[in-house]
Amino acid sequence: MIASVPEPMQLAAVEAIYHGEKDVEEMVAYYDRNRHLIVDGLNEIRGFSCLCPKGAFYVFPNITGFKMSSAQTAEYILEKTHVVTSPGSAFGPDGEGYIRICYASRYEDIAQALERMKKAFGTK
Repeated sequence: MIASVPEPMQLAAVEAIYHGEKDVEEMVAYYDRNRHLIVDGLNEIRGFSCLCPKGAFYVFPNITGFKMSSAQTAEYILEKTHVVTSPGSAFGPDGEGYIRICYASRYEDIAQALERMKKAFGTK
């Protein structure tokens, strides 16, 4: 028996290779806009310090200003703002003092999450 990549997938790959550049540019611009929104927004909120990531669609802000563990801070943020984050400790011991937030979401949803956090924690 011989197996190969199904024809529809082959055709999709050809389309992506030869005609997908505009789509990729749009996607990169979309994530870049979200990235700047979340980094700038977090840096305005008391307790956060966030560097701008160079890849992926996650930020890993420093949350030592909350004076709690990353797990406690992630839970505190969820309770106070209904915004889901991941404790940095879930990514190894060097992640303690940080949380991870995904910005692969709608711009409006990110803006709303930031507003909730600003309201709950105040600005710098």
